[in-house]
Amino acid sequence: MFDLFGDAQTRTMPSQNKRFWGSRIVDMKLKTRVVKRNLNPEWNEELTLSIANPSLSIHLMGYDKDKFSLDDKMGDADIHIGPFLDALRTRLDNIRNGTVITKVKPGRDNCLAEESCIVWSDGKLVQDMVLRLRNVERSEVELRLQWIDIPGSRGL
Repeated sequence: MFDLFGDAQTRTMPSQNKRFWGSRIVDMKLKTRVVKRNLNPEWNEELTLSIANPSLSIHLMGYDKDKFSLDDKMGDADIHIGPFLDALRTRLDNIRNGTVITKVKPGRDNCLAEESCIVWSDGKLVQDMVLRLRNVERSEVELRLQWIDIPGSRGL
């Protein structure tokens, strides 16, 4: 299971002011609360996704909430979880807090705006990332990816 949480930092976007995020992996969809009257919203919410197929990406979509018409799309990004899962499969015994397990560089095959480190933090593997959104003039979202074990689940 993954926890996705964090905030969005949007820059040079049109003057819409009611935003929310959705995430999707295959048929599972989750949505944040709507943040009203804010051009640079912060959510600080946790979304928990169950990962059935680790080769798939998590797709994020940003929207401007409209009352009387369809919500306007405000950009999207994909999170490639392969590097995170590879780090999770490594032996993580006796690792000091703050140890960088691996680094993921931005490239054409991902939406990273800058290098992202996968770190051992407080007994958990976490990855903070800044994603550059597609299909919008210029905008980014910051989030943290974290694996959580659910009792009774198959795990990796």
